Amino acid sequence: MSRIVVIGGTGYAGSAIVAEAAARGHVVTAFSRSAPAEPLEGVDYVQGDATDEATLASVVAGADVVVAALAPRGALASSFREVNRTLARLADARHARLFVVGGFSSLRPAAAAPRFVEDATDLPTELRDEVLTGAALILEDLPAAPPTLDWVFVSPPRMFGSFAPGERRGGYRLGNDVAVSPEDGGAISAPDYALGFLDLIERDEHHRAHVNLAH
Repeated sequence: MSRIVVIGGTGYAGSAIVAEAAARGHVVTAFSRSAPAEPLEGVDYVQGDATDEATLASVVAGADVVVAALAPRGALASSFREVNRTLARLADARHARLFVVGGFSSLRPAAAAPRFVEDATDLPTELRDEVLTGAALILEDLPAAPPTLDWVFVSPPRMFGSFAPGERRGGYRLGNDVAVSPEDGGAISAPDYALGFLDLIERDEHHRAHVNLAH
């Protein structure tokens, strides 16, 4: 049993990860700006501002695993990378493993091929900044983190989000930084993404790695 802190624990991915972790008996803290509509029994919900380092530090203290499940939009559009760099630094200082909910665009269509994000010409203008900011975590920030930080960046498929909820199948496919389904981007439901995410945490087989979960 681990103490798992999910930053962004009431969002689409974060809430599914919180639910899966709690169901497995882990000690779970969900940190977010807003309270959940339907809180889960046994989960410690903490409200606060992710841009406040003192608040983050108090929540992360004592954690075995820190999950960064934030999105580079809204209130975090301009501070997303800095907040994640702060989380990385805090996790490293506390010898906690860091797992990051990533995006599809940072994956590759084939081994050694350019990442999807490297050709952003087909991105809708309104999503361009969000996608580039999210991908910067794995392209620049995490590789530059101190070697003592144990991190895993977990990319979902293209069809992942509240716009494509899908159904729980009770399974998933695991890949590295090459998309499991490069032809159409693939899909996965939030519960199955969370299933794979917790398996990654519990099995502890990936370190300073970029992986992909999809159906």
